[in-house]
Parts: sequence; structure tokens; C-alpha cells
Amino acid sequence: MAPMALTIGFDLDMTLIDSRPGIRACYLALSERTGAYIDADLAVTRLGPPLAEELVNWFPAEQVPAMADLYREMYPSIAVAASPAMAGAREAMDAVRAAGGRTMVVTAKYEPNAKLHLAHLGIEPDVVVGDLWAERKAQALREYGASVYVGDHTGDVRGARTAGALSVAVATGPCPADELRAAGADVVLDDLAPFPAWLAGYRDAPRA
Repeated sequence: MAPMALTIGFDLDMTLIDSRPGIRACYLALSERTGAYIDADLAVTRLGPPLAEELVNWFPAEQVPAMADLYREMYPSIAVAASPAMAGAREAMDAVRAAGGRTMVVTAKYEPNAKLHLAHLGIEPDVVVGDLWAERKAQALREYGASVYVGDHTGDVRGARTAGALSVAVATGPCPADELRAAGADVVLDDLAPFPAWLAGYRDAPRA
């Protein structure tokens, strides 16, 4: 079967979902459980990179794998229900489907927990791939033939560019618009609200 003509990938945290309340609560619970100090308010200002890159700030390196496992075990009961969809997330996904396209989520988040978030919010991408960050996201984007990747972090921009996909950045996460542009984003939007209109223009452009 020939691949679909339009496949668009999305990041998860701070692109499709506002995971800050849930992640903050989970870090506080981890701190209470382990007795280690974690500045949860600071941690949620730098979402995007893999969990281990944050945990190494609060635990000795040799403890990080075990702490990551504990965090992921605690996560579903603490973080999923507390994390709402970002404004425009459902409409962005619906716009891709209305255009006859396929949607995918490519995230650094632990894949089972990413799927729990999406199921809880009723957001149903065609494909979900977790545990990939920055340039490694290109593996999944290439595999499924994504021509566009939407994310909020400079790591997402790098992933899109490595895959040869158009980088659409939304300034809803830790990276401001100027930083996203400097990283090489092809398009920078304030949030996902204008994405359906942008997509319509993107599809019409080759025929213009």
C-alpha cells in the first residue's frame, strides 16, 4: 500500500498537552517518597528533554535509573488526570484528518504514559512513538513519512530538520519564539489555534 500523501507529527508535552500540573505533582510525590529535594516549580519550566536529564539535577547519577523507574510507576495515578489539553490541540489534529492526512505523536515521554495522556483526553493520533528526543525523533518521522513536525522545543526543531520535515514550532513551551526561529524553525506560531488555517495554506501553496 502506498503511504498517505500527508502525515503530520506532533510533540506531546507543551505542544498537545499542558503537562506542567501533572509533572509538578509527580515530582513533589517523588520528593516525598524518597526524601530528596526536588524544585518541582523549576523542573516544569524546562520540559522537553528526557526524564533522566532532569533527575540528574536531584539525584546522584547512579540512582537516576531507579528513580526514573519509580517516577514512571507513580506517574499514571498522579499526572495523567491533572494534565489538560493545550488550546487548539484537538482542532489541530482534526484539521489534519479533515485534509485526509494521518497524525502521529513523537515524544521523549515514556510511551505507555504518553498513550495514557492521549486516551484520557480523547485525542487519538494514528501513531504514537515515545522515548525519542531531539535528532532521534527523526527515526520515527522518517519511518512514517511525516512531512511536517510540530513542537515547542528547539529539540523538536532539530528532530524535524534531521528528518527533512518542515518544522512548525509553537511558542507554548520553554523556548520563546525568537529561540525557535534561531534554531531553524520554518514556521513559528504563538500556539496551535492558527494551525488549521496554516495547514490549509500549506496544502494550497503548491497549487498556487
